[in-house]
Amino acid sequence: MCLGIPGKITEVFERDGLRMAKVDYGGVVKEACLTYEPEAQAGEYILVHVGFAISRMSEAEAEETLRLIGELAQFDDQEAAV
Repeated sequence: MCLGIPGKITEVFERDGLRMAKVDYGGVVKEACLTYEPEAQAGEYILVHVGFAISRMSEAEAEETLRLIGELAQFDDQEAAV
């Protein structure tokens, strides 16, 4: 299963004609392409899938999504233990 992961944009820049962002995923910073969300700005939360921002979201939506992903991970851990 592939999941989009929410993160907070810390910086927006251009590389080779593409709008890019540095995105903080709870202390891990990675780059993401903003081609599909060109209006996204630093300080906003985005949902990233395979390195591309696919939607903008509120901080509350990002936190809820991360909480749900955490629950899925716990469920997966429980299944592996059985």
